[in-house]
Amino acid sequence: MSIIPIRIYPDQILLNSDNGEVFLGDDYLPQLLEDLNDTLDASPGVALAAPQIGYSKKAIIVDVTRDKKKENQIGHGRIVLFNPNIIQADSPKRIREGCLSVPDFTGNVIRYDHIIISGLLPNGNEENIETSGFEAIAFQHEVDHLMGTIFLDRVRSTRRDLFPRKIN
Repeated sequence: MSIIPIRIYPDQILLNSDNGEVFLGDDYLPQLLEDLNDTLDASPGVALAAPQIGYSKKAIIVDVTRDKKKENQIGHGRIVLFNPNIIQADSPKRIREGCLSVPDFTGNVIRYDHIIISGLLPNGNEENIETSGFEAIAFQHEVDHLMGTIFLDRVRSTRRDLFPRKIN
């Protein structure tokens, strides 16, 4: 088991927009997969991006079915994608969002309710995933991390849409 501490804003690796492509023959790949899976399992979150655990690589893991607050959460289960790219997005809406790397705040941001995302699966297959709702939001959030963007960057500049996180 390899649980990696999640990087907390303003850690510079979170803000790196030069994250490298993942290639299936890369030596670090088995360790990256283990670290993403184990760290997500140990966290209260539903998704992670490689930069959040110290890898400057384009890799994400998403599993919204882990969300205990939302019974019967609809999603595709656990998905790891390398070099993900959102190829279609529609139905923008304002939502409240948080991040494991910004543990003290949540904020209102605009996200798309329906997306199609493409990427490489760990088995080497290229995959297009059509999704909506919470899962679509989670994918957008993680792809943002790969571009050096965190949800704070999407909160309106007045900061009236930024809130201290409530402790449960």
